[in-house]
This record gives sequence, structure tokens and C-alpha cells, in this order.
Amino acid sequence: MSEFDLIARLQSALGRGRKDCVVGIGDDAAVIDVNGTRLASAVDTMVEGVHFLPGTSAADLGWKALAVNLSDLAAMGATPQWALLALSGPQLSADWIDQFTAGWNALAEPHRVQLIGGDTCRGPALSISVTVIGRLGANALLRSGAQIGDDLYLSGSVGDAAAGLALLQEKIPGAGSEAQRQALRTRLHRPQPRCALGVALSAKASAAIDVSDGLLADAGHLLRASGCAATLELDQLPVSSALAAVVAADQQRRQYMLNGGDDYELLYCAAPAARDAIASIAAETATPVQRIGRVHEGPPGMLYADGQPLQAKGWDHFR
Repeated sequence: MSEFDLIARLQSALGRGRKDCVVGIGDDAAVIDVNGTRLASAVDTMVEGVHFLPGTSAADLGWKALAVNLSDLAAMGATPQWALLALSGPQLSADWIDQFTAGWNALAEPHRVQLIGGDTCRGPALSISVTVIGRLGANALLRSGAQIGDDLYLSGSVGDAAAGLALLQEKIPGAGSEAQRQALRTRLHRPQPRCALGVALSAKASAAIDVSDGLLADAGHLLRASGCAATLELDQLPVSSALAAVVAADQQRRQYMLNGGDDYELLYCAAPAARDAIASIAAETATPVQRIGRVHEGPPGMLYADGQPLQAKGWDHFR
């Protein structure tokens, strides 16, 4: 089974039965109604050798383990509140824990996220699992809300984290300055969840998803959920100065941008009439955003550029 076949099988067998579950399996986070208060909850696991390289600093792991989950809440328009942490590994020293918590707190404190529980155990490989819970306002952003004619937007830039990983794996030459190479490695280890943007967009955007598995793959998820297709304007994709300097080959750089993962930016849709409001939200939240395409009728999940279909090669844990 592919990862998504597995999820569908679990959903069919286990994912039903309670009326207080407003949104279940299939979005960036679940939404539950607790006596009129709606909460969003998401969980992610990072495993050594799968999601991060051996030797990654404990401080970077603490930051990223929380960041990837906050990004899911951002895609729902939820304000993060609480977290649970499960740690498993062959040996977790006091020094490692101190570094891990320092990295975690560097992100948790500005977002006012409190750790409220979890679990620890001994295991064959380092594994970090985090569950986050956030409050929703009047509107939840879902993957399924895109409308024909919507603009397609992207926050920040994509491709940096994939290039950062390639640098660590010595798969690309070390072009550019050391500061530019470090900027790409930092994008991999310390992604910036777009929480303020997500909350602000909940009043104007029609649909959203966080870009964790690759731009094309995640755009496909959003479009399938919404039952529509989209065309990307590839020349409008934002390129960071670090990526442009370090990866000079256009084709390789484009590959990182379209199919690289771990960027944790927001991809979202909004009506053309909301363009001024979207620009204001970007300014108010100090977040760069770029209109990169439009939603239209077509086979659900399909993406095009220059009239040609684009092939997604995003991450799948079981392939």
C-alpha cells in the first residue's frame, strides 16, 4: 500500500462514529467541537534516518518537531495552544534533553504553546512524536473549499529545505557563500510555521494546505479535496536568494521548488476580489506571499503549466 492507501484503509475502519468530530481524517488537522468551542488537533512523527539525518542537533530537532505541527494548525487557521510529546530512543541523556527543550522553547514561547503531557520509552531509533491542539475562530480553513476562478497563493518560498538536505548529503556542489548555504540548511532544520498568516487568512481564503511533501504533491491534495484543477505560473514562483545562488542550474532548482519537501509554507486559495485584502494580510503579518496560479475546472487534483500537465513526485513514506 502507498501511504495514502493506508490512511484511507484506517479511515474506513476507524474514522467515524462521533457527532462532535467536525473534520476528521483527510485534512491538515482534525476539528472537534467541545461545547461550542472548536479545537484543531494534529500529530506528526519524526524518525531518525527517515525525517532527519543522524547527528542532527537536539536543539534543531526540538524546534522542528514542534514547527511541523504548528504548520498544520496554521493551514487550518487555528491558534496553537497546547502540545503533547512522545520521545523514544536508545539513550536520551540529560544534556540532549536540555538542548532539545532549548530548541523547542525557542519556538514554543513566542507562540505561547504549553507542553501538557506525553510519553517516553526506550527504542531502537530516535523517534519524536508531537500532538498539538489549537483554537479555531469563526472559520476553519479546509483543503476542500477551493472555488473555480480562485487565485492560488504561496507564502515565502519553496525548494530551500530540499536544497539544504542535498547540501548535507553532499549531493550538490557548495556554490554560493557559506552564509547562503547555511540559510538553506536553516530552512531545513528550523522551518517557520506561518501561524499568524493562517489565522488572518481564515476570514478571506477559501482553502489552504501546508507545503510539507512538495508543492505539486500538496497542491494536488488540495485540488482533489476541492474537486478541481489548477494552472501554475512557474515564472511567478518565488525563489530565495540563497537557493538562486547555491543551485545555479535552472532544472535542478525547479525540481527542488516543485517536488522538494520540508518547506512548511502555506498554499492557499482566495477569490480575485480578495486580492487587496490578501495583500493587507501579508503586510500585517509580515509574511511574503505570491500569487502563483489559478483554480479552474478539470480533473480533480491535476496541475498544469503552459498547457501541459505537471507530474508530482512528492514524499510518500511507503514508496
